[in-house]
Amino acid sequence: MKSSSGRLSMTDEQARNYAASIPFDRRLYGQDIEGSIAHARMLAKQEIITAGEAGAIVRGLNSIRKEIERGRFQFRIELEDIHMNIEARLFEKIGDVAGKLHTARSRNDQMALDLHLFVKDEIPKTIDGIKALQTALMELAGANKDVIMPGYTHLQQAQPVLLAHHLLAYFEMFQRDKERFHDCLARTDIMPLGSGALAGVPYPIDREFVARELGLSKVSTNSLDAVSDRDFIIEYEAAAAITMMHLSRLAEEFILWSSSEFGFIKIGEEFTTGSSIMPQKKNPDIAELARGKTGRVYGHLMGILTIMKSLPLAYNRDMQEDKEGLFDTVDTLQSSLEVFAGMVRVIEVNTGRIAQAMRTDYILATDLADYLVKKGLPFRKAHGVIARLSEYAMSKGKTFRELGRKEYRDFSPLFGGDVYDITLESSVAARDVIGGTSPQQVAKALRRARRLIKR
Repeated sequence: MKSSSGRLSMTDEQARNYAASIPFDRRLYGQDIEGSIAHARMLAKQEIITAGEAGAIVRGLNSIRKEIERGRFQFRIELEDIHMNIEARLFEKIGDVAGKLHTARSRNDQMALDLHLFVKDEIPKTIDGIKALQTALMELAGANKDVIMPGYTHLQQAQPVLLAHHLLAYFEMFQRDKERFHDCLARTDIMPLGSGALAGVPYPIDREFVARELGLSKVSTNSLDAVSDRDFIIEYEAAAAITMMHLSRLAEEFILWSSSEFGFIKIGEEFTTGSSIMPQKKNPDIAELARGKTGRVYGHLMGILTIMKSLPLAYNRDMQEDKEGLFDTVDTLQSSLEVFAGMVRVIEVNTGRIAQAMRTDYILATDLADYLVKKGLPFRKAHGVIARLSEYAMSKGKTFRELGRKEYRDFSPLFGGDVYDITLESSVAARDVIGGTSPQQVAKALRRARRLIKR
């Protein structure tokens, strides 16, 4: 059965509902109206329609925008998508002149434009969310810049580091994330309208004018590519997946550090929940949820990659499935960044528990090996000496500081009284190289972080 427009219409309600995208693409109403207004003005400028017709169209579209924003617009599933819902309402408002708006464009390049505008709008918000979290991490690092904590490999105590150094490692991760979104913006900031369904349009349009009206810096250069490109969505979701991975790693640290076994930090009560039967519990639910939501974002990335992997040029209806995953990725990432920034701001550091955690471990073993190297012993031999010394100390239940000078010299005559000068403070101070954990380097890193936030 054909509709009045000549298109095949779906008569089966279940099939029509299955094909409709209006339940989710209604979110693009702002971008759709913005693009249509720019298109109408261009048509008038090029004398394809009259100035009066363009004025009526623009007034009608602005009126529809107000209806949507005030919750007075009735979205109709039988009209399939956001484009047809707005167009049908425009006909109701201004009559047949509404039909002239679709001159020199297709729903294919119209949707491509909506998505470019949407992602372009969301990238700065995402970057702002990352910056807010970076700022919170930087402030927590600055407030605890003298706190020494165990650094870990394989989740075993390895070497002492400054807590600020550890926190600033995440600052660096999020800095790379920010740069990835900036890169994504360059390939999103493109104007595809004018590509038509796939081959361009047979009207004397001015695509550069439309791009300027919409604040887009470039015009697409191949119509087939423009209507079928979703790389910018894939890039956003890939960058989001990496950012969520970093959030998940930070979440895992906070979950461990706030446990009874560690007790390094206390997470604010507003970011924890109690147990239904264990009154003493404060569960780090926000951190756990972020860890779990990471899987959702990964799933959306795999979804869009799978959708696009075997599509021939140009548009295929499969591509309607690009939106729900994108919208959920944007919402999940931005809300996760916001809640994490709030959580970091109220974290309390338990310096006593952190110090206690290092008292009974052998975290200065590498420093003892370096001590022997400075006395002239090759590092591999020094490593073996300290390995045996560590085993001996453990068997006696002694810390390195509790070993006598004779015990040290039993393992190497190079040990002198200055071995007791090796402390947690001397260990971190010795690592005064670019990127190291010494107080001087961490102070430089904090200054750099402040500059990056202000930039």
